[in-house]
Amino acid sequence: MALFEEEMDTSPMVSSLLSSLANYSNLPTGSKEHEEAENNEEGARPSKKPVKAPQLGTLMGVYLPCIQNIFGVILFLRMTWMVGIGGVLGSFVIVFMCCSTTMLTAISMSAIATNGVVPAGGSYYMISRSLGPEFGGAVGICFYLGTTFAGAMYILGCIEILLIYIVPQAAIFKIEGLEGQEAEAALLNNMRVYGTIVLSFMALVVFVGVKYVNKLALVFLACVILSIMAVYGGVIKTAIDPPVFPVCLLGNRTLISKGYDVCAKVIEIDNETVTTKLWMSFCDSENLNATCDEYFTNNNVKEIQGIPGVTSGILAENLFGNYLEKGMFLEKRGVASEADPDSPATGSNRYVLADITSFFTLLVGIYFPSVTGIMAGSNRSGDLRDAQKSIPIGTIAAITTTSIVYMSSVVLFGACIEGVVLRDKFGEGVNGNLVIGTLAWPSPWVIVFGSFFSTCGAGLQSLTGAPRLLQAISRDGIIPFLRVFGHGKANGEPTWALLLTASICEIGIIIASLDAVAPILSMFFLMCYMFVNLACALQTLLRTPNWRPRFKFYHWALSFLGMSLCLSLMFICSWYYAIVAMGIATCIYKYIEFCGAEKEWGDGIRGISLSAARFALMRLEEGPPHTKNWRPQILVLVSVDTEQNVEQPRLLSLANQLKAGKGLTIVGTSVQGTFLDNYTEAQRADQSLRKLMETEKVKGFSQVVISSNLRDGTSHLIQVGGLGGLKHNTVLVSWPRNWKQPEYHQQFRNFIEVVRETTVASLALLVPKNISSYPSNGERFTEGYIDVWWIVHDGGMLMLLPFLLRQHKVWRKCKMRIFTVAQMDDNSIQMKKDLITFLYHLRIDAAVEVVEMVDNDISAYTYEKTLIMEQRSQILKQMHLTKNEMEREIQSITDSSRGSIRRKNPSALCSHHSTDEGASVAEQPEDEVQLIYSKNTSTPTSPTSPTAPAGGATTWTDNKGADKGKTLLAANPEAGKDLFNMKPEWENLSQVDVRRMHTAMRLNEVITKKSKEAKLVLLNMPGPPKNRVGNENYMEFLEVLTEGLNRVLLVRGGGREVITIYS
Repeated sequence: MALFEEEMDTSPMVSSLLSSLANYSNLPTGSKEHEEAENNEEGARPSKKPVKAPQLGTLMGVYLPCIQNIFGVILFLRMTWMVGIGGVLGSFVIVFMCCSTTMLTAISMSAIATNGVVPAGGSYYMISRSLGPEFGGAVGICFYLGTTFAGAMYILGCIEILLIYIVPQAAIFKIEGLEGQEAEAALLNNMRVYGTIVLSFMALVVFVGVKYVNKLALVFLACVILSIMAVYGGVIKTAIDPPVFPVCLLGNRTLISKGYDVCAKVIEIDNETVTTKLWMSFCDSENLNATCDEYFTNNNVKEIQGIPGVTSGILAENLFGNYLEKGMFLEKRGVASEADPDSPATGSNRYVLADITSFFTLLVGIYFPSVTGIMAGSNRSGDLRDAQKSIPIGTIAAITTTSIVYMSSVVLFGACIEGVVLRDKFGEGVNGNLVIGTLAWPSPWVIVFGSFFSTCGAGLQSLTGAPRLLQAISRDGIIPFLRVFGHGKANGEPTWALLLTASICEIGIIIASLDAVAPILSMFFLMCYMFVNLACALQTLLRTPNWRPRFKFYHWALSFLGMSLCLSLMFICSWYYAIVAMGIATCIYKYIEFCGAEKEWGDGIRGISLSAARFALMRLEEGPPHTKNWRPQILVLVSVDTEQNVEQPRLLSLANQLKAGKGLTIVGTSVQGTFLDNYTEAQRADQSLRKLMETEKVKGFSQVVISSNLRDGTSHLIQVGGLGGLKHNTVLVSWPRNWKQPEYHQQFRNFIEVVRETTVASLALLVPKNISSYPSNGERFTEGYIDVWWIVHDGGMLMLLPFLLRQHKVWRKCKMRIFTVAQMDDNSIQMKKDLITFLYHLRIDAAVEVVEMVDNDISAYTYEKTLIMEQRSQILKQMHLTKNEMEREIQSITDSSRGSIRRKNPSALCSHHSTDEGASVAEQPEDEVQLIYSKNTSTPTSPTSPTAPAGGATTWTDNKGADKGKTLLAANPEAGKDLFNMKPEWENLSQVDVRRMHTAMRLNEVITKKSKEAKLVLLNMPGPPKNRVGNENYMEFLEVLTEGLNRVLLVRGGGREVITIYS
């Protein structure tokens, strides 16, 4: 192993790796580290007991907990009512839909749970690690709220059983003698008072000791199983000997059993006809000639059997639904009744009435909570001996079992129980018995007490599980404001989370109606299940390398079907609850995204992002963007100091103001050196760029290259920045400060090379001068102008940039002015009209001014400035000599330069070429580039810009033809009238440079006059010389052109139209 001994620190031996994997403990996330930390901190304390290895198998660890959580309050309190209202067929469809949804979800969950080791954390852990922290947090909170409201539902069910079926006399708000709204309000107030008391007691039990709750879990489970067995026993008994549960009907209306003693109007006692209690309910006296209710008089009273038995054929009558409006009578089908539709109903408190308006979607919302609870096994993954084997088998077996029970219950209830009894939600027509209890064998009390204890147990389980789920989310740290709920007692019990859970649970208690709370938690569970299916489908379709589940019986189509069912059921149950639930999830998602979830869990959403990015990049390769979609995609070239800090931070401010958060921004810099030696410096520079980008709110990417010299590094950035079709089309680089000083000589040469390279690459170039005076993102201009000096047409960049700048709040209050230059033979009035028309078509609001420039004589000051420039240029050239040569040459530089000019052929005066020492006119006719400001060499303009000045071209053009080699005198006779009065040292100056200097000074004079107070001046940037002889002069011309202006943005177009008049 000597070959690998140097890498042992970072790459451990396989033997030690396998040993650590074999000893893996799937304790809840973070608890193992917590114990290790405690052991390290408290070394003096006696060693703790070793943590027992989890020993639970499939039956005890997954199957039975799932059975207990799935079977719940809805089965006992609402299942019979649902069958009576929706009919056997409608109810079967509801049950089948809900059970199919949970089965498909279980298949997806099994695939996720068997894809690697599952620590404790259940569905939250699975979704967050599959879909990322944003989705994980959103769905985790939804699952938490669902579990919390489930606790409220179980408590309400518990109170309903207690107050209606066990001890009705315990009601604080008496219902006796109340009707309609008053009776309903009294019942709800009782639920609120007792619900709050029970919730407080349960929270106290959970706070004191969870272990007691877990120990009682088996007892509660036994109650559930016993109750279900009693129901099946009762069904079998009805086939042999149906129980006697008479129901009294008046006509076809069901009567409340406590309103009569005998189901008859009159009875015979000792051959005497005596009126009954029922008679007294409907008549004004006991006498046979009393005035009675009209319906009572016209219809007979009869008694029917409430549970005719499975062999009675009642199933055919109960097949179809019988939906009721609130306050309607429960009527038996097929029984004649004489009722006057015009007469008002009286004595409604004697009949069994519908307490709520029922419809199919309501039944779905109320029923769905009875199939939730499928996550109970995965939530205990930390306690399982083999989670990857137990979770799929146990969960799917539990769902299969419960689905069979539910579906058979729907059919058996419809086949055994009379329809009016099924629709009697609170058993008012059967002596106040629990309807499902009337079917049970040997006694209704088996079901009553069994369901009471099971609801108590389920409530305690919810209050135990929900705080732990919230604690897990809080400890992950993805939702900052929830971090306080991650703390708890010394033993890890989530005290604060329990307090919040009890508070939210109290909201459900205040709602007080089981039928109103059930759809709320249906929403949250359905959303959770939907994302489980989505996670499985995405992982399968993206073919993530790490997606290798042991559970093989899954398919992305099944997951999508499950997801579609969940989404459909959400809107079927209650469209407004669905929108609220999705709104909550969206808000949490955006909150986590806004706060910047710094978790990287290798989630599927990142895989989607990569796939979508690849697809988008491939589409971008199909061709360049249309002019309407063109926007500057900026490469910002910055330099860093020795500490790798950015030297021009305001460049990023300007980039942000230009972009307003849209498009691509790449901030690049180069580090001098080699990749092996300077990689750490490059990393520091990258961190510095990222930090500054975050400060300046620039959304984009940073790029650092290491090169042997900074010039090549910058060139590499321009060449390879971006990816595929997502490349920069504009380069933003700062004007080189102090370029005249010898130590900055290389800096301005690099700058000119950038200008050349952007020209060759057809990239737009933006050069802000005096960048330190540009505004930061926090500043605001309350007034002022952005002035555009449009001298040559550059594809519209000069028009587009001020428009983009004014989108940003820094420049929003500034007005835009556009200046263009007219020469002697231009019609300035027509130019202004054309420019106004052009701006109108471009939908740009700006003031327009045409500045007339007259060709004045070239002043002595211009010649003097040109002479100084050429002298400086020669001094700079000497910097390339050795130190001794430089010292020798620098003394006589001025004399030698003047002497060489005088000694040269006087015909050089008529030459159009700049002849440096040792270079003849014939040697470089092709390399000369000129800055021309003359009507004879106008630049062709685009047909879309009718206002480009016909002769006002400030560009560098190639001097190739013989006609371009005309003398200054031939080109402009007036300009040479004072040549005979020149100083001797002016005579042989390059007339090209003189004319360039003249143009720069005249333009600067006009711009300074008009735009001295402007907040920003945008100006066409002349191109550089193609040969490198005139670099210094080029910089001097630009310096003169922009002299005296505070903020200048020099702009070069990229050779394409970037703005259009068309929609």
